[in-house]
Amino acid sequence: MRAGEPPFQREIHHLYSDHHGWLSGWLRKKLGNSFDAADIAHDTFLRLLTSRSSSGFGSEPRALLAHIAKGLLIDHWRHQEVERAYLDAIAHLPEQHVPSPETRLLVLEALQRIDAMLHALPSKTREIFLLAQFDGLGYGEIAQRLDTSLITVKRHMRKAFIACMAAA
Repeated sequence: MRAGEPPFQREIHHLYSDHHGWLSGWLRKKLGNSFDAADIAHDTFLRLLTSRSSSGFGSEPRALLAHIAKGLLIDHWRHQEVERAYLDAIAHLPEQHVPSPETRLLVLEALQRIDAMLHALPSKTREIFLLAQFDGLGYGEIAQRLDTSLITVKRHMRKAFIACMAAA
């Protein structure tokens, strides 16, 4: 720590010094391995650094760290779930149709972006979008099934399409 260091950086330094070991251990228990725990602990402090909050970290810094880390854990587990589903799907392909490692990585990255986009949508928008795109229902059918107006379905679909374009 340097003498001319801004207060925010000093706070982060103290927070890291005081709580990094605890956070890493807490994550290790949740994840069952040190490598992912170290990555998520690092990302937790990185989130704090990029937030640039000048309001301090409150009287319960561990609660703040745990809150941030829980969100990152959910993302981590969701990414693992997407990866596992994709790998299960391609495991049944004939060898000549199995994608190359590079293609698998590109597909996984795209699937994870799609998953993140879908989870960022409001639940009603996501439901309507999935009914249209995966169940093949028309807007009128969706409106009837969900007992809502056609214009409401169109608004939700427009919101979902905008999110798709932003994720692309």
